[in-house]
Amino acid sequence: MTSAPARTEDSSPTSTPRPRTGARRLLLPALVLLAFVPPMGIDMYLPAFPRMADEFRTDPSGIQLTLTAFVIGLALGQLVLGPLSDRYGRRTLILAGTAVCAAATAACAFAPTLEALTALRFVTGFSAAAGVVVGRAVISDTAEGPAAARMFGILMALSGIAPITAPLIGGVVTSVAGWRAVWGTLAAGLLLTLLVALVGVPESLQPERRHAGGLRATVSTARSLLTDRIYLGYTFAFGFGFAALFCYIAASPFFLQYVLGLTVRQSAVAFAAGALVATLSSAVNARLVGRGVVRPAILLRLGLAGMLVSTAGLLAVTLAGALGRAVTVAPLLLFFVGLGMIMGNATALALQRARQAAGSGSAVLGTLQGFLAGVTAPLMGLGGRDVAVPLFAGMTVCVTIAALALLLTREAHSRES
Repeated sequence: MTSAPARTEDSSPTSTPRPRTGARRLLLPALVLLAFVPPMGIDMYLPAFPRMADEFRTDPSGIQLTLTAFVIGLALGQLVLGPLSDRYGRRTLILAGTAVCAAATAACAFAPTLEALTALRFVTGFSAAAGVVVGRAVISDTAEGPAAARMFGILMALSGIAPITAPLIGGVVTSVAGWRAVWGTLAAGLLLTLLVALVGVPESLQPERRHAGGLRATVSTARSLLTDRIYLGYTFAFGFGFAALFCYIAASPFFLQYVLGLTVRQSAVAFAAGALVATLSSAVNARLVGRGVVRPAILLRLGLAGMLVSTAGLLAVTLAGALGRAVTVAPLLLFFVGLGMIMGNATALALQRARQAAGSGSAVLGTLQGFLAGVTAPLMGLGGRDVAVPLFAGMTVCVTIAALALLLTREAHSRES
């Protein structure tokens, strides 16, 4: 890894210029709003999938490709913008990315074809990456260890409001004004996010701590991260855990409406309920970590165990032909409880291994997340609208890989014990 320049007396963390009191108070709300962007961009139009498929005369996989375009853009954006923030700083990239995302989202409302919408979704994903990858780096700039895990846990808990409210808002807007109006609503929210970030996000990376060297230094940093077994273990746990969630996200509109027989609004409420459980789980997780009650690594393992039990159980029930509304509730709730325990902890533990280049470390983390999500989304529609086997098989495989990835972190666990 290309090491950071040696610190001088003037380059200590305490010498970072502090924003005004009002701006400091807006930092966490700004980071939360920036973290809202991907889940709002993903979940808000989920209830409209069947209507979009009808209008564009395509199958579920065709509509799910717009989701794939977004997450691939999100992944590539993180890969590019994370290292750039290590070199040029955090604030400018956050503001520019949010502005572009707002403009591209507004343009989605006028997309004449599915191909045009798919291209615009790629642009929105790429630009939305700025707030996500650089926002994580801002936290890593200012905290470490349990403090960082607590901050990430709080961020995950608060940002969990987005997947709760997004499908509800999207369901109402779609029912009242059609699916195109969803994009206008989302663009207005992005403009608000831009204003709050403009006031509340300071520059957290001092010039003395920035990495020069361009592409060669970026490649060197990435190579060093990709040979760190512990970093990779936590990164794979995060990435494949999120991929399991994305299997559900991509398939849930058709699963809830065609397999379980829910209406558009009922499916939006059902999806929001899962997000609420994950949010509450994240909040409890952040409190436990912040008070030092349980180490983040232990909570991470417990969360993955719960997710594995729930997904494997749902797959078994589906293969047995006994799937129904009643038998899906408890396993899905357990899945979302486990999800709330892994996202913040895995992020903090991975980035703890990349503190000298938090932007690059965050970029690798987010790129894997986006790549896996992009691959899984269209696969969920291969069985058709009323088949659930691909959904629960995909979720089970992803969680199994995430759990096995923790074997790479045994060295870290042995040092802690």
